[in-house]
Amino acid sequence: MRAILDTHAFLWFITNDPKLSSTARVLIADPSNEILISPASYWEIAIKIKLGKYPISVPYLTLITEGIDNNGFKILPIEPKHTAKLTTLDLHHHDPFDRLMAAQAMVEGISMVSADVAFDLYSVPRIW
Repeated sequence: MRAILDTHAFLWFITNDPKLSSTARVLIADPSNEILISPASYWEIAIKIKLGKYPISVPYLTLITEGIDNNGFKILPIEPKHTAKLTTLDLHHHDPFDRLMAAQAMVEGISMVSADVAFDLYSVPRIW
């Protein structure tokens, strides 16, 4: 299965946070699944770190690269076909990072791993 992680799912998995559902944890940890990370996620994390909304104990680059590489995750590049979807996407979700990830999931035909029920308003299968 191919799935894209919402930013919080990525962070909760790499930090072993108990807020991550057991269903999501099992899916993410299964090496037979292709787990994708959007550049929107690490961009959002960088902004939140700068704003003091997400304190970290290791350098940002270490957190992101080890979080992706050590878990075998793949980066899903943002392509024009993804941003083209944004031009027709309803404004169910006002967070630009989440809207971009929803567009990526829709275009790629993959599931979204997220606790955010706002994704249910899009035609994206959400796993939690």
